[in-house]
Amino acid sequence: MHLHILGICGTFMGGIAAIAREAGHRVTGCDANVYPPMSDQLRGLGIELIEGFGDEQMALAPDVFVIGNMVKRGMPLLEAILDSGARYTSGPQWLAEHVLQGRHVLAVAGTHGTTTTTSMLAWILEAAGQQPGFLVGGVPQNFGISARLGQGSAFVIEADEYDTALFDKRSKFVHYRPRTAILNNLEFDHADIFPDLGAIETQFHHLVRTVPARGRLVVNARDEALQRVLQRGCWSEVLRFGTKREEPGGLCARGDPQAFDVLRGSLRLGRVEWNLLGEHNQLNALAAIGAAEHVGVPPAQACAALARFENVRRRLELRGEVGGIRVYDDFAHHPTAMRTTINGLRRKVGAARILAVFEPRSNTMKLGTMKAQLPWSLEEADLSFCLQGDYGWSAQEALAPLGRLAVVNERVEGLVAQIVRAARPGDHILCMSNGGFGGIHAKLLAALADRPQP
Repeated sequence: MHLHILGICGTFMGGIAAIAREAGHRVTGCDANVYPPMSDQLRGLGIELIEGFGDEQMALAPDVFVIGNMVKRGMPLLEAILDSGARYTSGPQWLAEHVLQGRHVLAVAGTHGTTTTTSMLAWILEAAGQQPGFLVGGVPQNFGISARLGQGSAFVIEADEYDTALFDKRSKFVHYRPRTAILNNLEFDHADIFPDLGAIETQFHHLVRTVPARGRLVVNARDEALQRVLQRGCWSEVLRFGTKREEPGGLCARGDPQAFDVLRGSLRLGRVEWNLLGEHNQLNALAAIGAAEHVGVPPAQACAALARFENVRRRLELRGEVGGIRVYDDFAHHPTAMRTTINGLRRKVGAARILAVFEPRSNTMKLGTMKAQLPWSLEEADLSFCLQGDYGWSAQEALAPLGRLAVVNERVEGLVAQIVRAARPGDHILCMSNGGFGGIHAKLLAALADRPQP
């Protein structure tokens, strides 16, 4: 089969391309911005990439056009596909029909931590010898790739609640039909397509409806929105994690997030000792352990595997150190994720200064829906630096409660100069964005290296 993928350089669609190529299909694709690292990865797999969405691509005559959710009406190639009556489908639909059918799908859904938890779960199954397939919205460092077909029956997928395509406004995850589903947490996000939290809860309820009676839901016991989702109907076994120790049946942790026992009620199941930071990762671990158990991996074995888990790129990833100043990269972009990331770093560095640098780049943040939460998200940082984009709202006004502790600039270069002037040995500079942030990490390290040493 020849697939031509529209929007191929996104992490999800690029993952589908890699899996399809591994399965023996011919794959070509196009995107508005064909650039590294995804372009290099795809070309390395022998996938031809085309810049833009011109209708001349109809001459490729693929068996099916696979259309990403960033594709919009008015794009010449899409209009030509519709006019010609050519066969087309969405990425999630193609994946469900050609890869997931007949496999034990383990889906990881939630507002935060899904990439990390999906990576943990895939690694646990790999360490147990199950050779799972997976599709992750990032690059797990244990694997070095974001997607693979796998040899075993299990397939682990990051289950996104964002819409499927312009012709299918259901959440992506309703296509996956998991037998095991992690519901990690649930907050309001994606304000560009969801009017409120209740609308997202409805989509999660649709996901719950697809899990069979012999399936398992692994649910965060601390999340009120998820409890409301289950109250709307549940037909599967439920394993709760993050429970209080006296609650029977659920999974909980005892100890510091970097060294903790895993308990079921009061029964000790295993111990995790690793380098990951923060209580959020402790909860992610419990979720992954509970899901892996459903496909036959004992919790003690899962705990041992997590000791060798190397996290995901762009999750508090140290990009370099100059003159005693460390620069980190993190994917956080939702206020809760930003606060959690800063808290995790604070636990590690103690009283050392944290300089939080962020770009409100997600569709939700661009709309200004959560701008009032920004001062709260940055409370544990010593200084905050924000890139002001063409958002239609003022970051300076949103950060006014922080006073002189917050700096705003409209250019990455200007922001770098301000950060370098403020930074001093012993500082930790934490850059947060769901995009490339204008290459700010390399620019910071270069500017720090070039400044006069005291």
